Amino acid sequence: MNSSNSDKGSGGWPAGVHRAFRAMDIRQVGYVPDSGLAELIRLCEEDSGIAAVSLTSEEEGVGLAAGAWLGGQRSALLMQSSGVGNCLNAFALAAECGFPILMLVTMRGEEGEFNPWQFHMGRMAAPAIELAGGTVYRAEDDASVLPAVESAAQFVFETPGIAAVQFAQKLTGFKSFDGEGG
Repeated sequence: MNSSNSDKGSGGWPAGVHRAFRAMDIRQVGYVPDSGLAELIRLCEEDSGIAAVSLTSEEEGVGLAAGAWLGGQRSALLMQSSGVGNCLNAFALAAECGFPILMLVTMRGEEGEFNPWQFHMGRMAAPAIELAGGTVYRAEDDASVLPAVESAAQFVFETPGIAAVQFAQKLTGFKSFDGEGG
């Protein structure tokens, strides 16, 4: 799963992650809609080789990952950091049953955040995943995305275990109450 550190000029990091999903034979992607992952979600939805499943709650993604693994397929979950809290109880299922959970988590509550409700789970997301037995990787810029995703995937699919790649808020853009953001 080697790739270059930068995917500029070829669709940016969303296209690079999508190609990595294909190379890793990820066949199911569960997601809660999120503007920071919108391009990756769109690429997965348009790919006939990937079942892209819109979830009503992030914890449903743990069940999706369990079912995919039992059915012989690999999966990934896409969510915002606030959704990590919704998964904590369900992580016990993965830990006890030994199936992989690969999460791509866009961070909220970091520098530039406008919504004070996002600060708390933003600070707690990584420690919560680690307390549940998971490993956390971090992508701070375009160049660090693919190495982090590939390392997390290798870890979960070989262990199996729980791993999350946190996408820094500066990488995926900031939101505002008026819908503006960068």
